[in-house]
Amino acid sequence: MAIEYNEDSAVTVRNAREDDLARIVELDRQISGISKPDYWRESLRRFGNARKARYFLVAEKDTLIVGFIVGEIRAWEFGTPPGGWVFSLTVDPDTRLGGVATVMFETICRYFRQAGVDKVHTMIDRSNITVMSFFRSQGMMAGSTIPLEMDLADFTTEQAEVL
Repeated sequence: MAIEYNEDSAVTVRNAREDDLARIVELDRQISGISKPDYWRESLRRFGNARKARYFLVAEKDTLIVGFIVGEIRAWEFGTPPGGWVFSLTVDPDTRLGGVATVMFETICRYFRQAGVDKVHTMIDRSNITVMSFFRSQGMMAGSTIPLEMDLADFTTEQAEVL
């Protein structure tokens, strides 16, 4: 994948590298309030270098990383045809509303499309209005799948033995 420059936002999008890890961890900590260096190191190992339809991209502005996006192409989970999945999209709060997220999202969508998929998916916390508003502004809407979850604190030892 080539380095891509967006003139309107003065943002360069490129593959994440090992030396980007400290800034990625810091950006995520600014947003989530939790430092997760091991998680991001493993994510970079799994999704970096655009291998096997996996993407870990960073956005740079004036040589500073101001955002990142992570995604991959998945196929036939719960009967869905191959599609792009965005797992993480983070932008430096100081550069929000500057087009950084849009440039990264458009870039990863272009890579998904070039790989032959017709849809992009993501999941968000329903209380995260900022992220929901962004994805909706990009044309995303509720899809045909419904995420379900269960609190495992309620899962008893007897239930586990049956499995």
